[in-house]
Amino acid sequence: MRCSWVKESNPLYVHYHDEEWGIPCHDDSKLFELLCLETYQSGLSWETVLKKRAAFKVAFHLYDVHKVAEMSDSDLDALLGNPDIIRHKAKLYATRANAQAFLAVCDTFDSFDNYIWGFINFTPIVNIIDERHPVPSKTPLSESISKDMKKWGFKFVGPVCIYSFLQAAGLINDHDNQCDFK
Repeated sequence: MRCSWVKESNPLYVHYHDEEWGIPCHDDSKLFELLCLETYQSGLSWETVLKKRAAFKVAFHLYDVHKVAEMSDSDLDALLGNPDIIRHKAKLYATRANAQAFLAVCDTFDSFDNYIWGFINFTPIVNIIDERHPVPSKTPLSESISKDMKKWGFKFVGPVCIYSFLQAAGLINDHDNQCDFK
């Protein structure tokens, strides 16, 4: 049994849920990719992002944060012609800004992992999710992290985006109580 949000008929959803979502992640490269994916999702369906995930990975140098941080305006503008990705100029430029902010955080905390997991004392939050306790879209924690990340120069990191990121990276476990993958 899977969480109620999983579209069982969609293999992208099933794979993402079963192999990735909610599993604690401590790899900076993967954390950067997950953060980018969540920023692309803003205002769109998660299915759209999952369908374009592979193309985004190619467009952004396999999410090599150093290479993304060095992308020029012309590099980013060229991506606007790529039909395989979400062609939203502000989101594409935010990817570079977020890479630069990510590196600044790493310089200060030795890793993004240390920074982000420090907000929860390096222990995942496990929530009770059922009919009486639905998944929130944001929390005081995601609001606090969002505010701090904006100070570092991150873009498209509102509290809803950050809450989704925390779920994706396993800092928060919001699997339904009856889910076999919790």
